[in-house]
Amino acid sequence: MATGPSPKWDISHANGEGKTASLITVRSVLEKIMKNLNESDTRPVVPLGHGDPSAFPCFRTTRAAEDAIVDAVRSAKFNCYAPTVGIEPARRSIAEHLSCDLPYKLSPDDVYLTAGANHAIEVLVTALARPGANILLPRPGYPLYESRASFSQLEVRHFDLLPEKGWEVDLDSVEALANDRTVAMVVINPGNPCGNVLTLEHMKKIAETARKLGILLIADEVYGHLAFGSNPFVPVGVCGPITPVLTIGSMSKRWIVPGWRLGWIVTNDPTGILQRSGIVEALKSYLNITADPTTFVQGAVTQILNNTTEDFFLKITNTLCKSANICYDRLKEIPCITCPHKAEGSMSTMVKLNLSLLEDISDDMDFCVKLAKEESVVVLPGFVVGLKNWLRVTFSVEPSLLEDGLGRIKAFSLRHAKKK
Repeated sequence: MATGPSPKWDISHANGEGKTASLITVRSVLEKIMKNLNESDTRPVVPLGHGDPSAFPCFRTTRAAEDAIVDAVRSAKFNCYAPTVGIEPARRSIAEHLSCDLPYKLSPDDVYLTAGANHAIEVLVTALARPGANILLPRPGYPLYESRASFSQLEVRHFDLLPEKGWEVDLDSVEALANDRTVAMVVINPGNPCGNVLTLEHMKKIAETARKLGILLIADEVYGHLAFGSNPFVPVGVCGPITPVLTIGSMSKRWIVPGWRLGWIVTNDPTGILQRSGIVEALKSYLNITADPTTFVQGAVTQILNNTTEDFFLKITNTLCKSANICYDRLKEIPCITCPHKAEGSMSTMVKLNLSLLEDISDDMDFCVKLAKEESVVVLPGFVVGLKNWLRVTFSVEPSLLEDGLGRIKAFSLRHAKKK
C-alpha cells in the first residue's frame, strides 16, 4: 500500500467547455424528460422527441438493404480494417449516386466515409477549428454543431431562420455576423428541426452571400430527398461552382437505418478551392486519428444503392407526408400552440408555445416534463435547438400513434389552460 502524502490531482476541471456543451444535446435532454414518465400509465409512450422511426413497421427499411448487409457479411471480404477514407467501391458508388443531382460529376476522391452523420460533424468541425476562429450556425438548428464547436474551442455565432418566410435564412444577419475569422456557415436542408425545404432561388442567394464573404458552406443533407411539399429537394452542392460546399449525408434517414452508422462528407468543389486551401488535407489528417464506419456496412453500400427501388423511397415519403399533415392539422386545434409553417420535409416541425394561456407551466422544459409525467408523450423543448419556449415535434411514428399522442397533448394543454 502506498504511503506518504496524497498527491494533488489537478484533473477535476477537465475540459469544462465540453462538459457544459454535453448538457444541451438532444439525447441528454430527452433522457431527463423520460425519467419523468409515469410507470403506472398503461398507455404506450408516444416518442415525438427524436427522429428514429426504425421501430415502426410502416418505416421498416427495404429488404434490399437488409440482403446487402447479409451478403457483405457472408462474403468474408469485409472482416478487415478499411482505409481511413473508406473503401473505394463504396466511395465510388456514393459519388455516382450523388452526381445524379448535380451539374458536374463527383469522383471517389470527393467522398469520405464516416461512422454516421454525427461523426461527420465531429470531423468537419475539428478539422476547421483554429485559434480565434468562428462558425455560423442556424437558429433554430441541430445542437450537436454547437457542442462539437465548444469542444474544439470554436466560437459559435447564430444567424436566424425566419418562420414567417418558411424558415428561410436571414441573410442580413449572416453578413452582420461574419468576419475574416469565420471558417464556415452551416445550412441544414431539408431542415432539422423546422421541416422546411430550401428553394433553389434562396439556396443560390445563400451561396452568393457566402462567396461575397469568402466562407465555405457546410450542407447538412442527412434528410436529403425526404421532401413531400411544394419545394423539391435540391442539394446545396449545385452551388459548388459559386462557393465551395462540404456536404454531410448518411443512410440513416432515407433508408431508416440510423443504427448502421454509415455517413459521408463530400467535397462539392469543382473549382478546387478546398484542395488549394488545405481543407482536404485537414479532413484526411483527422480521419487518420478517428474511428471508421464498420467495414461490412461499407461493403454493402454498392448493393444497397443499386438495388433499392423508387417504390421504397416513395412509400417512405408518402408516409411522412401523411404524418406531417396529421401533425399540422391536430396542432392547429391546440390553443396554446402555433405552427408557423407546415413541414415539407425531414421528420419534424417547430411550434411556438403561448405560455400566457397556461397555468403552472413556467417554460418549454416544464411543459415537456409535465407532459411526459401526465400523458406519456415525449417532445423536445425548443431551447435545445435554440428557440426558448418553442417545441420540436417529430412526426415519424405510426400515424395512429401520432394521432393518439397529439390528442394527449391537446388534453394536457386544455387541462393546464388558464381559467377565464
